[in-house]
Amino acid sequence: MDVESNQRESEKMVREISPLLKFVLELGPLVVFFFANSKGDWLAEKLPVLHEFGGPIFIATGLFMIATALALTVSWILTRTLPMMPLISGLVVLVFGALTLYLQNDTFIKMKPTIVNTLFGVILLGGLFFGQSLLGYVFNSAFKLTDEGWRKLTLRWGIFFLFLAVLNEVVWRNFSTDTWVAFKVWGTMPITIIFTMAQMPLVMRHSVEPLNKDNK
Repeated sequence: MDVESNQRESEKMVREISPLLKFVLELGPLVVFFFANSKGDWLAEKLPVLHEFGGPIFIATGLFMIATALALTVSWILTRTLPMMPLISGLVVLVFGALTLYLQNDTFIKMKPTIVNTLFGVILLGGLFFGQSLLGYVFNSAFKLTDEGWRKLTLRWGIFFLFLAVLNEVVWRNFSTDTWVAFKVWGTMPITIIFTMAQMPLVMRHSVEPLNKDNK
């Protein structure tokens, strides 16, 4: 009984986090990345220590790593848990960001979205191949769907993640660094929001009504 109560308490704490705050924690590091890349030289003038990072893209990478670590820390303090996807993405940012700074090669940070999205896509689609709708384990506390609903949603998100991976490769390999940074912040996020909203009819269609009415 105590274990169940603690689990419910923990889930409740996560659900009570303001959606706006959650959005800021997710988008904040990207905004820092965009601003630092576009104003890298100005930032280096104001804070000479930033010259140690290198040019604007490397200053942006360093500050992106710091902002990502800070966002994960704040999330942990508020919820006492770290969602799997932001955690994996954050770890890849730190590893590839460190490689970018150490080798002074921005290819690593540019490939980070490709690696993360491919990883998520392969995990989701691979789970379906073995009969597991893994998305259900991630979002089961947020809403309840039928098995068919989870399968369809997992398939769509798996394909969408692979689409984002391909899109990132196309943009960073064919356009300037500034264009890639701008697209990463102001292109990928709106596309993801639009895709998420487009899944709502499926979620509503396959939602399971809670069974806790007057059950004693």
